[in-house]
Amino acid sequence: MREKAYHLIQQKIVSGELMAGTAISEVSLAKELNSSRTPIREAIGQLVSEGVLEQIANRGTIVTQFDRQDILELYELREALEVYAVEKVSRREIDSSDRQRLYGFVDEVRNLHEELAAAHGPGLNQEQMQRFVRADLGYHALLLRLAGNRRILKVVQDTRLLIQIFSIRREGHDADLLVQIHRFHREILDAVVRGDVEAAKRLLREHIQLSRQERLQSFDDWERERSLSQSIPVYMNSPFTDQ
Repeated sequence: MREKAYHLIQQKIVSGELMAGTAISEVSLAKELNSSRTPIREAIGQLVSEGVLEQIANRGTIVTQFDRQDILELYELREALEVYAVEKVSRREIDSSDRQRLYGFVDEVRNLHEELAAAHGPGLNQEQMQRFVRADLGYHALLLRLAGNRRILKVVQDTRLLIQIFSIRREGHDADLLVQIHRFHREILDAVVRGDVEAAKRLLREHIQLSRQERLQSFDDWERERSLSQSIPVYMNSPFTDQ
């Protein structure tokens, strides 16, 4: 039950249901899992120790909030470990079933782009974004698993979860971003399959660095909007404001 609670909280974070700063309710989680609060507390304690949740005086346990430097450090860690892992995978032969699964994740991103283009929408809706997250996480997780290092897999999965928590951009991905992600996923996988180690490393590094730039830009935009919103009440209460 503790494992179920642990994965349920992670799932709620990845889906965006629990965003940075959101309080964790032991009562509602226990009710959802039809369990006592003891395994919920144990799962929360584990996630606190991993940095996913934090305990705040007078607020209880909340989803961790980070700053700009945290984003940079998380992406540096992800880049170092994933590039190392993809080098190992590129030196091995991937069996047909794993190769098929990987290309299936790649095709799902293309399918989502085609759906978006057909609907002429500005971005993916909530259900489509959940499909995208599953395909994206599945793709990277399987590549890591094929590297055969469980510790690297665990660290990178935790790192990606922390990055997901801090995803300021909650609107659905637009068509241009989907095209970019599909191209990288396809070209990285093609390089891995043909055993082109240097191409696989270069493409994955570029893919992660571009993702970092997009995330930092989203953070900077959010910071400006928050700063502006906080300044508006001050301006409105100014004695120089027209009555």
